[in-house]
Amino acid sequence: MSSPERPRAQAPGPDIPVYVISVAAELTGLHPQTLRAYDRMGLVRPGRTGGGGRRYSWHDIEMLREVAELTAAGIGLEGVRRILELENQVTALRMRVSELEDELTATQYALQKTVAEGRRQSGAQNLPAVRPSGHAVTIWRRGGL
Repeated sequence: MSSPERPRAQAPGPDIPVYVISVAAELTGLHPQTLRAYDRMGLVRPGRTGGGGRRYSWHDIEMLREVAELTAAGIGLEGVRRILELENQVTALRMRVSELEDELTATQYALQKTVAEGRRQSGAQNLPAVRPSGHAVTIWRRGGL
């Protein structure tokens, strides 16, 4: 007789704070007091339990490893803070550029589709002539404004 399968436990997501400070210290190679200091400085913001205990996510662990790496390279904590801020800005800007590229692609597709459908229906009268030029779209209007 086989026993029913128990569901497998899934690893928590990278942003779920589950690691106690001793585990985070072990995973990063840093002393728990160092982790507390980095928390006070705002270099990392672990979650909190109802009793106030720190809980670190995998993302926090990775951030702490990066802080340790930068400080080991001789960068002061204020420099580390600025580097982390700039990395966050770069990440946000890359995401925004990607969103804008997707929006541009969708807009170009919609314009080409609309122009093609309009030409078929009306015999291409009074529709803008569209000519792709690299990554831009040039639109000429026939006649007046």
